[in-house]
Amino acid sequence: MKEIIIVGGGTAGLVSALILKQRYFKINISVIKSDKIGIIGVGEGSTEHWQEFMDFCNIDREELIKETDATYKFGVMFEDWTPEPYFHYIGGVPNDKIIGQQKYQYSHIIREKSKPIEYSQKEMWENRIFYTTQPHQYHFNTFKLNNYLLKKCKEKNINIIEDEIVDIGLDEKGISYLKSRDKKYVADFYIDSTGFKKLLISKLGAKWVSYKEYLPMNEAIAFPTPDTEEYNLYTLAKAMNSGWMWRIPVYGRWGNGYVFNNNYITAEQAKKECEDWLGIEVEIGKNIKFEAGTVDKAWIKNCVAIGLSSSFIEPLEATSIGTAISQSFLLMHKITTYTEGDIEEYNNIYRGIVENIRDFVLLHYHVNKKDSKFWKEFKINLSPYLKRFLPIWNKRIPMRMDFKYPYCLFYEHNFIVILKELGLFDVSSFNKEYEVSSDWISDLTKNDLKEFREFTRLFYENAISHKDTIEQVRSKN
Repeated sequence: MKEIIIVGGGTAGLVSALILKQRYFKINISVIKSDKIGIIGVGEGSTEHWQEFMDFCNIDREELIKETDATYKFGVMFEDWTPEPYFHYIGGVPNDKIIGQQKYQYSHIIREKSKPIEYSQKEMWENRIFYTTQPHQYHFNTFKLNNYLLKKCKEKNINIIEDEIVDIGLDEKGISYLKSRDKKYVADFYIDSTGFKKLLISKLGAKWVSYKEYLPMNEAIAFPTPDTEEYNLYTLAKAMNSGWMWRIPVYGRWGNGYVFNNNYITAEQAKKECEDWLGIEVEIGKNIKFEAGTVDKAWIKNCVAIGLSSSFIEPLEATSIGTAISQSFLLMHKITTYTEGDIEEYNNIYRGIVENIRDFVLLHYHVNKKDSKFWKEFKINLSPYLKRFLPIWNKRIPMRMDFKYPYCLFYEHNFIVILKELGLFDVSSFNKEYEVSSDWISDLTKNDLKEFREFTRLFYENAISHKDTIEQVRSKN
């Protein structure tokens, strides 16, 4: 393996280039990008997987914040999906305490019907940060993030080529060459990060597998709004009449969007609904129609599709960047000496990754909401996985053994939080478990919570506002 070509200069293509170059510095890696193909620019939030990418590629946090107008993110706040807002956040004491595979603190907070503020960092609820407990997720200005990743690629001697591919040659090994109007490109391996175009992988016969029978959203608008005095430490996901709206702070402005089902509302009507809620006029920056789904095979012969060219679920939970990171790390372990068995295993794991995202996003729609035509008529169609495990999880919390594949974005701790806040646990079952549990588990639970609350109290006293934290970072030389 001497030469890899990545087609597509968006986040997915640049992330995969950086990960592979960090692992295989002696392989020549080129990114072919065209300025004629715009960046989607609606996925401005990361998941915690971004920190793994930063650590692996030696990306400095403060440099990232300065150059991408980034702000911090603890998780996602869901407003108006349920009678009370709930927060998808997986830090705090429950995530650290395990007996076997059971995160036993979660059983306690479910039984006690504890509010999230009782078992998570106090400061994040008031948009404050302490320097030793900074989040590992971020909100970005997408276009500045792209420029920053391009800069990091050039620093690592990744070739950035401005060109547009117009023809693809095929042979028994897969792709034999790529051709622009006046140049031919040849490599040992190719990565398709061309977004919804799927320029390379579709040429090799990849078929689209739709998830529209499960996920109801099919269109989105995105638009900026002005800066504010303070920034949330979360992405807001607010339920709307025909879908949901996101609201994300980045330095100097807010990124917003409405993801909806266009059988119930038009883009202009969605814009009007956002304006009514925000109390200001907005201008649509992007209008995107999509269908949730995935390619049947992300790896075919000598080509892998990474990013939107392989799958798109919907913006809820900001999974696109995390998926590209997981795919790239998975590919990193197989690319240099791959066999047909590696290709098959990659595709099986990849399918597990996207089905995991589909099922986790779908779970959020398991709500009893009837305040508009869309929500009255929406009938959730559970996936085979959720049909199997929801009855099991009704009686006990999810555990790692319930998740088959590595590199997934969401595991037991993520599902527990959503199941709890949607009221999908049978609390009486948790009481029965508690009645026969050993006393030392009860003592551990009480001591853990006591220590954690004292710990967060001390931190809270020294925490400063989110925006002040960002300003401090940006003011450093």
